[in-house]
Amino acid sequence: MASREAVSVFAEGTFQEHLADLTAYAAQSQPEADSAAFSQKYTDLLQAQGEQIESDQEKQRTVFSAFVKDVSSLGSGTTPEIEGFFNLVSCYLFALYPADQDARPHLDHILRVVSESPAQKKLIKHRVLSNLFTVISPRSSLRLPVYKALLALAIEDGTLDNLRPSPLEAEKRLSEWGISEEDKQKLLKAISEAYVQTSQPDLSYQFLLSYARSIPLSSSDAQRAGTDAVVAALRLPSNFDFDPLLKLDPVVALKGTPLFSLLEIFLNSGLTEYRTWASANASVLEEHNLDGTQLERKIRLLTLASLAFTHIGKEVLYSQLATALQVESNQVERWFIDAIRAGLVSGKLSQTSQSARVSRATARVFEREQWETLEKRLVAWKTGLAGVLEVVAVARRQGSIGHNSAQAQTVAA
Repeated sequence: MASREAVSVFAEGTFQEHLADLTAYAAQSQPEADSAAFSQKYTDLLQAQGEQIESDQEKQRTVFSAFVKDVSSLGSGTTPEIEGFFNLVSCYLFALYPADQDARPHLDHILRVVSESPAQKKLIKHRVLSNLFTVISPRSSLRLPVYKALLALAIEDGTLDNLRPSPLEAEKRLSEWGISEEDKQKLLKAISEAYVQTSQPDLSYQFLLSYARSIPLSSSDAQRAGTDAVVAALRLPSNFDFDPLLKLDPVVALKGTPLFSLLEIFLNSGLTEYRTWASANASVLEEHNLDGTQLERKIRLLTLASLAFTHIGKEVLYSQLATALQVESNQVERWFIDAIRAGLVSGKLSQTSQSARVSRATARVFEREQWETLEKRLVAWKTGLAGVLEVVAVARRQGSIGHNSAQAQTVAA
C-alpha cells in the first residue's frame, strides 16, 4: 500500500468542511482500492443534500449517521490526529443528537470501535474514551457506557488505579447520571469484580458493600449480595470490622442461616464458639471457600481486642490473655504483637510483670455496652482533669500571694 499524507482535523469550518476532513482521515484506513470510493460516497452525499445542509440539522444527521456507521477503526494517523478525529466526531454527535436516547446507538458504535482496537494502542484508546467522558454532560446517562468502557480498558492494561474510583465518589457520580437503580447496581458490582481481577481485595470489598447496600430485599439478587458481602468480609485477612455488615438489609435477611450465625460469632463471641460452629458446619466453610485456619486466627485477634477494650488504661495479665486465646502463656506476646500490627490494640508488654498495659483497643461493635464504657471513661477523665485544674489554680494563687508579698517587702525597704 502506498504511503499517504497525514490529514489534520481542525475545529474551525463548516459542516461540509469538517465532514471532508473526517472522510479524508477515515479513508486512510480503507484498502487502497476502496479509499477513493469511500471519499466519493460522502462527496456525493453532501452534494445531494445541497447548500441548505449548513442550516438544516436533519440533513446533517442523515450524512453524519451514515459516516459514523462507516467508522471501523482508530485509523492509521498519529496520536494527535486520532484524538482530533474522535473529538470532532463526538462534538457533532452530541450537538446533532442532544437527547441521550438518540445519541446512544452512535455512541455505542464508537465505543465498540475504540474498545476493539489493537491492545498496543491502549494509550490513545484511553485518551479517546477519557475525552468522550469529559465532553458528556455530568448529568447524562451516557456517561455510564463510557465509564464502563474505561473500566474494561483499565482492567485489561492494569491501570485501574488511574481511574481512582472510591465508593463514595462512585455513588455520587451514579446519582448524578440519572440512570436506573439496576444500572447503578451493575456498575458497583462490576467495579468490585474489577478489583478482584487486579488482586486488590480490600477495595473490591468496599465496592461490594456499596453494591449490597444498593440492592433492595425485593430483588432476586439480594440473598446472593448479602452472602457475598459476608464471605468477602470473612476471607479478607486485613478486615476485622464486621459491624457495617449489620447495616445491610441483604445481610440481615440471612438471619437464621449458618453463615449469619458465623457472622454473629465474629461480632460478639470467641474462639470456643467458633470452634463449636466450625465442627458442625464444615460443609459451609467448604461451600464458600473459607479457610478455617485463617478464620481461627481472626477470631483469636478479635477476642484479644475485646478483652483489651475492657482494660484500656490498665494492665491485663498474660494468664488472662492466654485463657481467652486458648494458648500457652509464652505465646501471648506473639498474639499481642499481631493484634498491634492489625491495628486492633496499642500498648506495652512487660515480661517482668507478665502483663500488657493497654493504651487503645478496638471494640468489635459499638452498642449500649460500649457507650456506657465510654461514658465511664469520660467521667473519670473529666474528674481527673478537674483535679489537675484545681492543682494548677492553687499553684497560681500561691504564686500570686508570694509575688505580692515580695512586692510589699520591696516597697517597705
